[in-house]
Amino acid sequence: MNFEQTRSPAVAGMFYPSDKDELSESIHQAFLDSKVGPGKLPPMPRSEEHIYGIVTPHAGITYSGAVAANGFYEVSPSNYEDIVMIGPNHYGIGSKVAIMKNGTWDTPLGTVAINSELAGLIEKNSTLIKDDEFAHSRDHCLEVQIPFFLFIWKRDFRIVPIIMISQDMQTSVDVGRSIAKVVSGPDTLLVASSDFTHYESNEEAHRKDIKLVDSILTLDVANFYSILERERISACGYGAIATVMTAAKLRGATHGRLLRYATSGDVTGDKDAVVGYSSIIFT
Repeated sequence: MNFEQTRSPAVAGMFYPSDKDELSESIHQAFLDSKVGPGKLPPMPRSEEHIYGIVTPHAGITYSGAVAANGFYEVSPSNYEDIVMIGPNHYGIGSKVAIMKNGTWDTPLGTVAINSELAGLIEKNSTLIKDDEFAHSRDHCLEVQIPFFLFIWKRDFRIVPIIMISQDMQTSVDVGRSIAKVVSGPDTLLVASSDFTHYESNEEAHRKDIKLVDSILTLDVANFYSILERERISACGYGAIATVMTAAKLRGATHGRLLRYATSGDVTGDKDAVVGYSSIIFT
């Protein structure tokens, strides 16, 4: 792959509008949503609190955009230069843990470059991480986050995209440690892209997911996996969450804070078979 390679949007027109103005308006409305969103537009007033990472959902913007907006609102006053983004590989194509080291990602709101140097250092620190652009070609989990960052900052920043087929605890801790070894200082944000319970009743999704959220807030990865398995929680990006928990804790985070939990049923009113969404920050 050469440095000029551009990853074109895979889900524009499906997960979010492909038209620039329509997409911007959709994100604008997600922030103004007072039911499950922050109810206000960024930037948030500056805080002394340092945010090491966030957990954010990746469903269609109609369903999870307002929940996601809570986390983006919190990081909106910060001056991060790089975003290390980790999510699940929904299609099972390519490497077990795939990083994309070179090129740019295109969106209707603009193009974002990969920090090749940082990506290379992360890859070098782990035998599990492989440079694999093909693994990223179809997946939506990281793509849907970028327009939010372009909306809140309207400035240059770089990304390091990683998606995982293998999401067991050993792999997630290894990847998290690999990231923490080379990410220092306040200039890099960690992002875990994941939805929570899939296609259960609204009541059951709330019951299960809040248990999992509680384990995330304590940064206890072993307990997180224990609850995930005991409750049979179908969170798709659990390995991404554990990776960011690991890296954030090693970088100095002491706890997580839940900004908002809601399901697709809470948003649409159809509560028979919902998907859970959570917005969490690590400080």
